[in-house]
Amino acid sequence: MTEKTGTFLVTAADDESAVLTDVDDGQVHTLVDNPGVAVGEAIEGTVAAEPPLEVAWRLVDEAERWTISVEESDESPTTHEREMASEQGVGELTKRERAGIGEIHVLTVEKDGTDEAVADVLDDTEGLRSRAARLGVERVVVRSEPGVVSVRYLP
Repeated sequence: MTEKTGTFLVTAADDESAVLTDVDDGQVHTLVDNPGVAVGEAIEGTVAAEPPLEVAWRLVDEAERWTISVEESDESPTTHEREMASEQGVGELTKRERAGIGEIHVLTVEKDGTDEAVADVLDDTEGLRSRAARLGVERVVVRSEPGVVSVRYLP
């Protein structure tokens, strides 16, 4: 039986089945049943292919499970994030580790394109949650002010 251990994001779920995506390699695993998972959860565990065809999977071990929230904050980027943005050109992205756990991503955009950039970031919920799962964090918070968008991956 083929098994795979890793961190998975629940990308689809209903009463009968669920889809887990490996956050490291993007491999998709359709489960033969839903073991009680919901979209937006991350799971550290092991999946095993179901015989005889081994095209569907079963969650056979779950070491940890957590829900990843994605939200837009009314707060402006921090002074540090604004300084990071001032050191880069429009369209550039800087990634920094947070003190402790997580990361901060700062994107410099055209001032009149800030709302559109925030909407684009928030539209990629699956991508945000995948990065959060890789980092082992529970929250993604998007802050902005004209010309600056920060994405905070927080415990």
